Amino acid sequence: MTREQPGDLLVQARGEPSPLYAPEEPQAYDDLAAFTRNVPLDDDRLDLPADLADALRSWSSSRPPEGFTSRPDLRRHVKQGLVLARTLARRLGPSWPVRFWDERHRTAKWVCWSCDRLHWERDSHGAPPYPVDLTVEGEFQYGPLRSGGFGDFFPDDPAAGLDLSDDLVAGLYAWAKSIDTTVNLDLRDREDGKYDDEWQRLFHEGTELARRVAHELGPDRKVTYNGLANAAGAGPVPITWQGDRQL
Repeated sequence: MTREQPGDLLVQARGEPSPLYAPEEPQAYDDLAAFTRNVPLDDDRLDLPADLADALRSWSSSRPPEGFTSRPDLRRHVKQGLVLARTLARRLGPSWPVRFWDERHRTAKWVCWSCDRLHWERDSHGAPPYPVDLTVEGEFQYGPLRSGGFGDFFPDDPAAGLDLSDDLVAGLYAWAKSIDTTVNLDLRDREDGKYDDEWQRLFHEGTELARRVAHELGPDRKVTYNGLANAAGAGPVPITWQGDRQL
């Protein structure tokens, strides 16, 4: 894991303020003994919210230096750590594979960022079960979102698991409906340029919606705006964001 790039993390309480560890060599992620480099909880690549960072710090420091003598205390500590590891994995997304050390069973499993399950293999799903990088594009009678291998879909599709805000979901639905309406009007009237202003409005509205999608999904996914399929030339595309940063 370089300073510029994310990588694999092991969640294990070893008495340090941060229970997060990375391998010295990124390609050594299968070797548990390679996870020797402590990753600070305030590492700006993680961008952890304060409550999660505090909870991880507290969990790490709660382990007795000589280990647990009470099995119920050990079980409780492992259970708390697993909850935190799952929260961390969901927060970081697919760019940061997260592994959790179960001190009770002396095992380390990968925590799936999308399904919350524990896996023995790092890439048990193969292709991600949820869309990772997204495209926002307006097209007649199509969903406003697309992803490679996932096709077009609507923002509240439970299979996509995006968990976007209700206001943004409603905005994307309304935008898609307006595109359908404008195409139908254009076909009905067949008058060159009559709806150019409306297409421009829809183009700029789509730009803002795509930016909001990127903001809500965070920095571990890229969101690209491809404009309007039914009004080529309405504006410059593609535009890509990663979180709040335009690429």
